[in-house]
Amino acid sequence: MTRLLCEFCSLQVTFPPTRGRWGFNHQTGCCWSFASYRIAIMAATLIAVLSPQAISGQPANAEAVLPNVILIMADDMGYGDISCYGGWIKTPHLDALAASGIRFTDFHSSGAVCSPTRAGLMTGRYQQRVGIPAVVTAKGHRDKGLTTDHLTFAEIAKQAGYQTAIFGKWHLGYQTKYNPVHHGFDRFRGYVSGNVDYFSHIDQTGIYDWWDATRQIEEDGYVTHLIRKHALAFIEQNKLRPFCLYLPHEAPHYPYQGPNDKPDRTVGGKFDNHGSRSDKKNAYREMVDELDKTIGEIVAKLKALKLENKTFVFFLSDNGATRLGSNGNLHGFKGSVWEGGHRVPAIASWPATIPAGRTTDATAISLDLFPTIIAAIGGKIPDGHHLDGINLLPHLLVRKPLQNRTLFWRHGNQRAVRQGHWKFVSVGPKRKSKKPATSALFNLADDIAEGNDLSEEQPKLRKQLESKLSEWETEVGPDKFGSQ
Repeated sequence: MTRLLCEFCSLQVTFPPTRGRWGFNHQTGCCWSFASYRIAIMAATLIAVLSPQAISGQPANAEAVLPNVILIMADDMGYGDISCYGGWIKTPHLDALAASGIRFTDFHSSGAVCSPTRAGLMTGRYQQRVGIPAVVTAKGHRDKGLTTDHLTFAEIAKQAGYQTAIFGKWHLGYQTKYNPVHHGFDRFRGYVSGNVDYFSHIDQTGIYDWWDATRQIEEDGYVTHLIRKHALAFIEQNKLRPFCLYLPHEAPHYPYQGPNDKPDRTVGGKFDNHGSRSDKKNAYREMVDELDKTIGEIVAKLKALKLENKTFVFFLSDNGATRLGSNGNLHGFKGSVWEGGHRVPAIASWPATIPAGRTTDATAISLDLFPTIIAAIGGKIPDGHHLDGINLLPHLLVRKPLQNRTLFWRHGNQRAVRQGHWKFVSVGPKRKSKKPATSALFNLADDIAEGNDLSEEQPKLRKQLESKLSEWETEVGPDKFGSQ
């Protein structure tokens, strides 16, 4: 039996733990957890490598001790859309995923629109630092993208021996040099623009957009179903080795098309970018339903292959809903720095490791997923490499409180800063608008709808948050596409 030093409380603990696989060590009264978890991975790998099968030349499957990772992202799904958040759409599979793990009530995307959040997710850094401050549009930004000098979680996973794949939406560059296969992914099947027709796979400028790595291919099928198909096949193919799978869905982003509809877009043609259906609200519901079914099939596949207990699954949305969806009682929608623009549904599940049936009100952000994933797989972040996110595993495993920090959002002429329960919002005037700039201070602990400006009651706090926001903006610099 080995004595270890706990990362959380600096007390010595025993390894293996005296009771249970993870969590509290009842012999020492210490929170045995993440430090021992990482050592457990290394120890189990060593045992596998030195096993009789390995010595005799037979496969020992050393990778089997490493956890798999599946990161699932919805597109424009709101805080009030799905049923486990009290939403208007029944999502039994997402509800079951939440029941198997932890549901976040105060989780945020780092951006208020698609590309910026994805850049932050991939790099663990504010998107302004990595040159993706706004949407990489199909019409005006076909020469822009995430450059390869920015480290991604997929690259570290690959270096750690993981099979990596992305199926679905990339939206971080149209040109081949920006393709996901140049950012650490072994496999890519999907589209590089912000949205495509769910059937014809044509982007909103009338260009066909469906790829296998860097090769454009034709593949029939509804986008959500294709993501499901390739995800299930990838899991089956890699059931005996560790994998890191990223599934950025298109749903429920426009065009609003259900699985039984027909294509609207044609190459070079004229069409309504949002789709031809008049009952778009029902189409939205159908799209969320298909996404939910995909999650159900993925979990069923993990159970069938006996991989459920060794797979870390995280679900989130890239930003808040449009007016077609629901952000519950939050103020604002996609494209705003109000809560409705960036407070999103988020679920973490890792049966037998993360306690089930919990809800957390800890404030977390999509930037945190990079260090969390790397910690889960025992990967190594290069010395001196700066991340803006933090590792959530100690909180997920043993409820260790997250460190106090200040979070920032910037979208166009809108800014927001969050410290504890306090949030300061500044919204500049729109172009050609006569409305003046507005700003306000809110205590989200009792005003999640951001309806009560407390600037006059808390002038010092407002000034302090304004100062922090100004310092951050100076640090990250102005919005600029390209490496910075």
